[in-house]
Amino acid sequence: MPDSLAKSLADTVYDELRAFLGSGEILPGRRLPGEHEMAERLAVSRPVLRQALARLRAEGWIETRKGSGTTLRHPPSPGPAPLSFGGLENIPDVRALLEFRCGVESEMAARAAMVRDAARVRAVREAYGRLEAAILAGELAIEEDIQFHAAVAAASANRFYVATLAAMAEQVRFSIRLTRELSPQSPEVRFADNRREHEAIVAALEAGDEAAARQAMTAHLRGGIRRLFGTV
Repeated sequence: MPDSLAKSLADTVYDELRAFLGSGEILPGRRLPGEHEMAERLAVSRPVLRQALARLRAEGWIETRKGSGTTLRHPPSPGPAPLSFGGLENIPDVRALLEFRCGVESEMAARAAMVRDAARVRAVREAYGRLEAAILAGELAIEEDIQFHAAVAAASANRFYVATLAAMAEQVRFSIRLTRELSPQSPEVRFADNRREHEAIVAALEAGDEAAARQAMTAHLRGGIRRLFGTV
């Protein structure tokens, strides 16, 4: 399926899920139907459904815990999300996105370390575990990467960071795929760096070290620029 079509379908599913979650059929704190049931209800593949769920999770409408499934945190307000960055049109756009993320997410990580909410930091650690497992399994781990950064945004306890990351999820998805496919580094070296960088972010949040969290996130995103473009 072409990327443009997949994106359009994921957006449609996202809108349908927002309407469903806002209908009152499921109350806050209650579990959502399983992925298989929702995919059948919406007549889409599970990968497309997961893209829409990842966006809702990043925006804070739902949360997923191992062994507990996915539950509704609070119903979304009607209407489309107010923030949109538009598509990436060229390679300079990709670099600009990574530089923008560096500025925003470095402060976001510092804020998360300052807040140091135990449950939210634990969710970051769990997201890192899923990311690491996917990498070790030889997967591209794109969705797991996005969910990790969304967890850091949630840990900041600032809804504007959460909304910003949710709004640029598609652009981030594209840039991660591009880095995975075009980086001159070997996959082994790239994934070793990636795992080390994410671990440093988690460790800084767990320690409540704002400076270390800022530095770790900066190093990670600057590393992404280096992996794709060869220079920072």
